[in-house]
Amino acid sequence: MLHHLEEYGKYAVITGYRNVSFALAEAFLKANRKQPMLVDIQFFDADLIATQEHLYFAVLNALQAFRGKTAVSKTVAVETMLYASAKRQIQKAIDQIGIKPQTNNMAVVALSDEPSVIEAVLQALSAAIGCEPDDTVLELTKEKQEKISKVFQISPKELEAQANSDMGEALVDSVVEQVALLSTQI
Repeated sequence: MLHHLEEYGKYAVITGYRNVSFALAEAFLKANRKQPMLVDIQFFDADLIATQEHLYFAVLNALQAFRGKTAVSKTVAVETMLYASAKRQIQKAIDQIGIKPQTNNMAVVALSDEPSVIEAVLQALSAAIGCEPDDTVLELTKEKQEKISKVFQISPKELEAQANSDMGEALVDSVVEQVALLSTQI
């Protein structure tokens, strides 16, 4: 889904891919990082992403960190990884929610000043990894909820305290809260 982040003069696409080859995805990412930076792109283990909302708020916080000159990293892509993981250390963030050889489902954030640039990069990504975007990998399942709760250390009691009726929504809210709180830990 294309988001216009007007306040920052950027566009963002948050999408996912199912049954991805880690080697192909990693090769694409490495090749892309060698090109002139027309687009910031970051890959995540989709099984640890609490819906598009999780990544949307990570992107907003990363952009705000660069605007406020509080960014820890040198790129918006890496800063987005930090916020999405709610970690201040790059390696810990990658270890927590980055793609790994065993990753099957991949979430992608792509940012640029121009939507056409994002579209071209995502088409190239689809061709390189041999599959089309599938946003359903970003949706919550019972299995994902359990993994996310464990990785983000969200207790059942915390979820129960927040849940009006939907535990999944409470989980997303808890993760987004951790993402937002990272900016206070400078």
